Amino acid sequence: MNPSTHTSTHKSTHTSTHETRRRSQLGQATAEYALVLLGAAALALLLVAWATGSGKIGELFDAVIGQLISKAG
Repeated sequence: MNPSTHTSTHKSTHTSTHETRRRSQLGQATAEYALVLLGAAALALLLVAWATGSGKIGELFDAVIGQLISKAG
């Protein structure tokens, strides 16, 4: 076997393995990011549903407008 051929084959396999591992890690990071986004969206939906059902949004709006009017007047 030619030593230079053996070395280049080994480098090629090592690079290929390293590249595969790197791509796998990038894919895992993307999946984790997607799960975090889904969790945040679910939490936001629950918060909006609670706030809408309890009338807290209207109360908050009234309080903010009341404060603005009292400071402006």
